[in-house]
Amino acid sequence: MKGALLVLALMVTRELTFKTHEACPVFYETVFAVSLGLPRKALNETLDSVDANEAEKAAFGKLWDCFIEAEPEDRFNHLKYKVTYLYPH
Repeated sequence: MKGALLVLALMVTRELTFKTHEACPVFYETVFAVSLGLPRKALNETLDSVDANEAEKAAFGKLWDCFIEAEPEDRFNHLKYKVTYLYPH
């Protein structure tokens, strides 16, 4: 899972050529859309807002498919661990 997050971070900060402070909100919006299994339309709208190309959309789509196959409880646990990691006590 760490590898997938690294790929996402590199795609957003390097391939989409955004400055880091501009990329962070888009990155987290995309990650949460994928990990929560939000409708594909929400994911595509997020990617369209940053002019993602078809290859990038396909890559995020594959990640989205993996999360959709997971049970809702697993998706919630993944999100819970992510928030805990981002905002430690």
